[in-house]
Amino acid sequence: MAEYRVQDLAAELSAAERALRAIPPLTERFPDMSMETAYQVQLMNVETKRQAGDRIVGHKIGLTSKPMQQMLGVSEPDFGHLFASMQYQSGDVVDFPLIQPKVEPELAFLLAEDLPGPNVDVYAVLRATRAVVPAIEVIDSRIADWQIRLADTIADNASAGCFVLGDEPTPIGQANLTTCGAVLKINGEVAETGAGAAVMGHPAAAVAWLANRLSSLGTTLRAGDIVLSGAVSAAVPVCAGDHILLSFGRLGRVELTMAK
Repeated sequence: MAEYRVQDLAAELSAAERALRAIPPLTERFPDMSMETAYQVQLMNVETKRQAGDRIVGHKIGLTSKPMQQMLGVSEPDFGHLFASMQYQSGDVVDFPLIQPKVEPELAFLLAEDLPGPNVDVYAVLRATRAVVPAIEVIDSRIADWQIRLADTIADNASAGCFVLGDEPTPIGQANLTTCGAVLKINGEVAETGAGAAVMGHPAAAVAWLANRLSSLGTTLRAGDIVLSGAVSAAVPVCAGDHILLSFGRLGRVELTMAK
């Protein structure tokens, strides 16, 4: 795809985000858009935000479950960028501008060391991780009615919205990341349950995938980065005023209220 077309698509997504108005899927016009082109679109908008003064604080990983991969016809996850402007703490009222939000229960990895690829595995991720903390990712899409294909979500920063971290990180040596169970409640009612193993068999496997994928693009996960490792259950739509609570058992909890 010509460079000017990549710039046009990046501008369309950026304008949709600012106007809080979803646009038709990019893949309706460009059904053969490659992953590489979609990442070019994403990175163009990442650079635009950086130049505007926002700061990258980490990455998010999407499509970590087999059902989601099968639905979109892919065999690997995708990733997006996390910015300082997206980050909230447990108990906050989330007033981030959103179009069609959903929430996902996740574990966030807090890195203590750089994690350069290639050949990163689960053990390397665990060695490089300071702690894990429950996280609620509020995903969003600038694509109308969530009618996304792979290239749409990649171009759209992996459907990132914002994210909320718990207050009490668990040192990595004290966390059993595969058997830890999650309960997601919306307004006091159980909406979804899941376990760490739902993320590629082990959430650290998703972080390893990301480290290796970034290496192929000439960049690296850094000490201090936050990595959202992927949802342990299906995403749940939320509305203004909803209260969301995620409990990860011994790993702690995190909560938020959607602004009215």
